[in-house]
Amino acid sequence: MDTLTLTLAPAFTLFPILKPPHRPLIFHQVLVLIITFLAYASFHASRKPPSIVKSVLGPSVGSNLSIPDSNFDPVQSNLSPNDSVWVPFNGSDGTHRLGELDLAFLSSYAIGMYFAGHVGDRIDLRLFLVFGMMGSGLLTIIFGLGYWFDVHSLGYFMGVQVVCGLFQSIGWPCVVAIVGNWFGKDKRGLIMGVWNSHTSVGNIVGSVVASGVLEFGWGWSFVVPGVLVIVVGIIVFSFLVVRPRDLGFEHPGKEIEMNVEEENAENLEKEELEQKGLLEKENLDSEPQAAIGFLEAWKLPGVAPFSFCLFFSKLVAYTFLYWLPFYIRHTAVAGVHLSHKTAGILSTIFDVGGVFGGISAGFVSDIIAARAVTSIAFLLLSIPTLILYRAYGSISMITNISLMFLSGFLVNGPYALITTAVAADLGTQDLIKGNSRALATVTAIIDGTGSVGAAIGPLLAGYVSTRGWNSVFFMLISAIFFAGLFLIRVAKSEIEEKLNKGEGFWRSVSTN
Repeated sequence: MDTLTLTLAPAFTLFPILKPPHRPLIFHQVLVLIITFLAYASFHASRKPPSIVKSVLGPSVGSNLSIPDSNFDPVQSNLSPNDSVWVPFNGSDGTHRLGELDLAFLSSYAIGMYFAGHVGDRIDLRLFLVFGMMGSGLLTIIFGLGYWFDVHSLGYFMGVQVVCGLFQSIGWPCVVAIVGNWFGKDKRGLIMGVWNSHTSVGNIVGSVVASGVLEFGWGWSFVVPGVLVIVVGIIVFSFLVVRPRDLGFEHPGKEIEMNVEEENAENLEKEELEQKGLLEKENLDSEPQAAIGFLEAWKLPGVAPFSFCLFFSKLVAYTFLYWLPFYIRHTAVAGVHLSHKTAGILSTIFDVGGVFGGISAGFVSDIIAARAVTSIAFLLLSIPTLILYRAYGSISMITNISLMFLSGFLVNGPYALITTAVAADLGTQDLIKGNSRALATVTAIIDGTGSVGAAIGPLLAGYVSTRGWNSVFFMLISAIFFAGLFLIRVAKSEIEEKLNKGEGFWRSVSTN
C-alpha cells in the first residue's frame, strides 16, 4: 500500500505560478524546509509554558523548604505579589505533582509516537500533521483556561496533558518523513542540523512569549502559544507538499543514494536509449512500496543503539527543558534570586546554545562521515561542562550565561543529530533499498524510545530535587554516560570502516 496524497495543498491550486516549471526544485525544497521548520517550532513553543509557569504554580522561593538553598535572602529574592502558588501544586510535595504532570504529557507523547509513525506511513502526511497541530493548539488553550475557570483539580490538568501529548506525537514523524522525501543523503547532517534548530527556536519563542504574558496571569502563557500552533497549522495545510513527485519531480535523493557503479551503468544505459530515441519519461516512484513492519524496523542496523542513546540524551535535554527556569528561579545568581519572567527568559540561553550545537554536530558529522563518533564526542564533553555549570554558574551572571550556553551546545548536539540525520539515514539505508515508506516508522521508533527517557527525566527531577540540586545533576551526568555507552560499538565500526576505506578526513588520520 502506497502513501496517500489525497489532495495537493490549496495554495498550488489558487496560485498555479507556484507549480513547476514556474518554480524549480530548489524553490520547493526551501519552501518545505521553512514550512516544516515553522510547524515543529510551533509544536515546541506550545510545550514550553509548563516549564515557565512551574515557579508560579509550584512552591515559591523561601517557602519550599524541601529544596535546600543556604543562599536564600528574602530581601534580595525579587519576590512579587504574583508569587502565589496554585493548588494542587503547592506544598512541600508540589514539585512531585509538577513532575507527574510532565510525566502525563511525555508518557502519552512517547506511546503516541510509535503509533503516529506507523499511521504516518499509510496516510496523507500533510493532513495528519495539520490534525496534530490543531489538536495540540486546542488542548494547550484548554489547559490555560483552567486559570480563568479557577480549576484546582489535578485530574483536569493531567487529563489535558495526556490528550495533548497524543496530538503532539504526530508532529515529529511527519516532518522528518516529509523532509526525508525531499532531500538525499548528501550533506544531510548539515541540512538537518540547521533545520533541527526549530526545536531550540521553538523553545526560545515559547519561553519569551510565555514569560512575557505571565504577569497578566499564567493562563495567557498557554493560550497565546496554543493560538500560535493553530495559525501555523493553517499555513501548513495551505502550502505544504509531502513528496516531490506530487509536483512532478523525481525523488531528489535517488541518484545520490545509489552506489557509483550502479549510477554509471544507469547513465550509460540512458545515453544509449536516448540516442535511439527509445527513452520514455517514467515515474520511478510509481511502484507502490510496502510499509515496513514495526519489529522489522527495530532489527535494522543501528536503530536499537541509537534509540537507546536517545533515551538517555532526551532524558537530559527534557529535564532542562521542563526544569531549567524553575532551577534558575530557585538558585541565586550572584546572591540574587531572579524573578519569574527573568528566569524564564534567561533559560533561553540554553536553547540558543542548542541551536549552534545542533548545526555544529551536523556539520562535523558530515565532514568525518561518522554520526556515532560525533555524538560520543559531544556527550563526553558535556559531562565536565554540567559539573562546572552546577559548581560555578551561580557566581555571576556572565559565568551563568556562558556555562549555560555551552551546556546547551553540547547536550543538544547529539540529541539533534540523532533525531534528524541519523533517523533519516537509518530509514533510507541500502538494506531496505531506499524505501522511503520506512522513514516515518524508523523515525517514530527512535524518537519514541527517546521520548520515554524524556518522560522519565522531568519526573525524576521533580522527586530528586527535594534532596538538593546536586542530586539532579548527578542523575543527568549518569544519563549522559549511559547514552555514550550505547554508541561505543557503533562508533568503533564507523572508525574501522572509514580507516579501511581511507575516505576524506579519515585518510589524513590513517596516514599520521
